[in-house]
Amino acid sequence: MAGKREDYISWDEYFMGVAMLSGMRSKDPNTQVGCCIVSQDHKILSMGYNGLPIGCSDDEFPWEREGESPLDTKYVYTVHSELNAILNYSGGSLAGAKLYVSLFPCNECCKAIIQSGIKEVIYDCDKYADTPEVQASKKMMEAAGVAYNQYQRTNRTITIKL
Repeated sequence: MAGKREDYISWDEYFMGVAMLSGMRSKDPNTQVGCCIVSQDHKILSMGYNGLPIGCSDDEFPWEREGESPLDTKYVYTVHSELNAILNYSGGSLAGAKLYVSLFPCNECCKAIIQSGIKEVIYDCDKYADTPEVQASKKMMEAAGVAYNQYQRTNRTITIKL
């Protein structure tokens, strides 16, 4: 009898992979962010990606980064992946859960993360680290006892044929 496979993916690879795959559902032409919320016993509780609220057409609202008015840009309309994942969860409390996300959470998503009881954030990219929004997020997470750690890439390539 042969032994078990040794090349299986780790929990972190699995959940960050699910978050990244979720981000591929985003219609945003510039930034696709995905999120996966996981229980303490490694069960996926919810997922989300950045996009428009339910009932708002992807074809009728703007996706631009700049415009004559904020109303001409995507920023006042889109829901971030973390908030979408929190709002998509219908199982009760998220207390003690872990959140995997492809981009470090902004200050608004951070508030929802803290309020929902999530205790750890694993993020892939922190390209906005120098912005006031991300600096505020880190300050709030530290004050609230929410751990945040950068995902340690393994550079493993996984191909899925659909």
